[in-house]
Amino acid sequence: MESDAAGARPVGSPAAGVVHSLAERHQTLATVESLTGGLLAASIVEIAGVSGIYRGGLVVYATELKSQLAGVPEDLLTDRGPVDPDVAVALAEGGRRRCGADWGLATTGVAGPEPQDGKPVGLVYVAVAGPDGTDVRELDLDGGRDHIRSAAVIEALRLLAERIHDAEPDAGDAERSHDAGDAERSHDAEPDAGDAERIHDAEPDAGDAEPDGGRADTAGAERR
Repeated sequence: MESDAAGARPVGSPAAGVVHSLAERHQTLATVESLTGGLLAASIVEIAGVSGIYRGGLVVYATELKSQLAGVPEDLLTDRGPVDPDVAVALAEGGRRRCGADWGLATTGVAGPEPQDGKPVGLVYVAVAGPDGTDVRELDLDGGRDHIRSAAVIEALRLLAERIHDAEPDAGDAERSHDAGDAERSHDAEPDAGDAERIHDAEPDAGDAEPDGGRADTAGAERR
């Protein structure tokens, strides 16, 4: 396995972790790649069971294809060039939209060996677009072309894994909300003390409940 931005080898497979997380949530993924040229998609489709979550991807190496295929605004590309954080976000959003996926993941940067449009070798942006918004991360990678491309893949998958995790509701909050609802329903079910008192006052007194017929009979007996 290749090393990440820090030169360390990841524990486990970042792609497998993402695939399994999305499968558990019944969500889908699309990719849009520039400098990685399909390497990101290849790392994802190596995982068994990926067909249930992976919609597909775009490789938009040429600048104009970033607009034509991924929907990046042309004026953004003209003003900033292809290696830019907002371009990375637009790529992720475009892939998510064009492929009809829950999540879009994108890479753009300079793999070398020469700088591009004044951007240094190793400058990479990875971006994710999901149900709750977007995020982008800047990477400053060193080493050769192969390392830059493989490290970009690892860091893109890590960013996606973090955003998937952040999108989950906090278990403690959910439990507290559930407990609060139970407590409220229990409180509503308890009889109000004032209601109980009013019910007691409304009950007939035993003496009042005696029939007047008894007193009438006594009066009749006296007359006899």
